[in-house]
Amino acid sequence: MKTVYLFTDGACSGNPGPGGWGAILRWNEIEKELSGGDADTTNNRMEMMAVIAGLEALKEPCEVHLTSDSKYVIDALSKGWAKGWKAKGWKKSDGKPALNAELWQRLLPLCEKHTLHYHWIKGHAGHPENERCDRLAVAQSKRFSL
Repeated sequence: MKTVYLFTDGACSGNPGPGGWGAILRWNEIEKELSGGDADTTNNRMEMMAVIAGLEALKEPCEVHLTSDSKYVIDALSKGWAKGWKAKGWKKSDGKPALNAELWQRLLPLCEKHTLHYHWIKGHAGHPENERCDRLAVAQSKRFSL
């Protein structure tokens, strides 16, 4: 099984508002940058889309080290919250609807396909790949705010 490093970030101007996401995939010395965005979205949705796009780009099951500054994504996956929301019919423990259910429905099967290791980092703290992903995400969000 290949070991791949996935770095992700999302950005949103307004939250909701125009947003973008960026991802870097690294395998050995090979890197691939991915990015995209949406005219009307939220920061959490963009954080999720970066992870989804990164995992969807993998052509075979891999051991993936996911590094993100999103507590929402890292905690929901590593602490099993998203699986719990799914088991409860996309409801949180307080009975309120889980946000972004359609994206979690895309993301959870991708997580099952791969072996994931979760690494949360503080955003805007000088982490080189996180800063690159942030630049990709902000550039995409600006495309949608014109």
